[in-house]
Amino acid sequence: MSDWILGIIGGSGLYEIEGLENPQWISIDTPWGAPSDDILFAELEGIKLRFLPRHGRGHALSPSDVNYRANIDAMKRAGCTDILSLSAVGSLKADYPPGDFVIVDQFIDRTIKREKSFFGKGMVAHVSVADPVCARLAGFAAKAAKAAGATVHQGGTYLAMEGPQFSTKAESHMYRSWGCDVIGMTNMPEAKLAREAELPYATVAMVTDFDCWHEGHGNVDVAAVIAVLTENAKKGSGTVREMAKLLKAQGARENGPQGIETNLDVALITAPDKRDPKRLAMLDAVAGRVLKPS
Repeated sequence: MSDWILGIIGGSGLYEIEGLENPQWISIDTPWGAPSDDILFAELEGIKLRFLPRHGRGHALSPSDVNYRANIDAMKRAGCTDILSLSAVGSLKADYPPGDFVIVDQFIDRTIKREKSFFGKGMVAHVSVADPVCARLAGFAAKAAKAAGATVHQGGTYLAMEGPQFSTKAESHMYRSWGCDVIGMTNMPEAKLAREAELPYATVAMVTDFDCWHEGHGNVDVAAVIAVLTENAKKGSGTVREMAKLLKAQGARENGPQGIETNLDVALITAPDKRDPKRLAMLDAVAGRVLKPS
């Protein structure tokens, strides 16, 4: 058993929650390079929180420029036991209008320019991401978002595109034909890396627009997105507060039923005598439970 330490990855509105106690921005170095920003250590409703601005404060990084490996590594070093992503998305369903929240449970990864694994030459591992979201954490997120006043849809597929441009109409219609529910640019490879780091991960996808498929609405533009983002941020910060209350009510944290916290036990494949000490040293945070540098 251990204490809950909830990591939050998201936008600037989430770091201005009233009632944060003992807030302190701390710089964390990683062997994968610099994370997007310092991490805000704080407490809320009796729960330890770690906030990381995914794009950096002031939104200096595009989705393709975010160092996802460094971000997840830094959150692991910060002691996080679980990661909650709050992300702006476009809707691919008429029933999910701007302002609604979707608690994602699946992803399709269409990104092409990003480092997607901590493992590689010198230390190979294959983790399962068949169920990429922690069902327990997602359940808490759904309850928290509802308590914060959001209209919530539990379950859905998130199409992760490279960006930074928005979709063409042909792409938007294709993704709808695949059965995708929302579209965004940031949750992959973030979710995959969290799984490699044995961190339960869940996403609150906050709808800002209808992408470009909806004939009754104009094409996506930044001004319209920002207007909805501002309102979503209020409900997003409320979701974080309600999430803290829920975790506090759970008492001491126990590992979840999906085995996420121990999934590397069955993922390592490189023989011990073939493992690269330099690679093992880089994995000290994300895989230190099962790997020891030689």
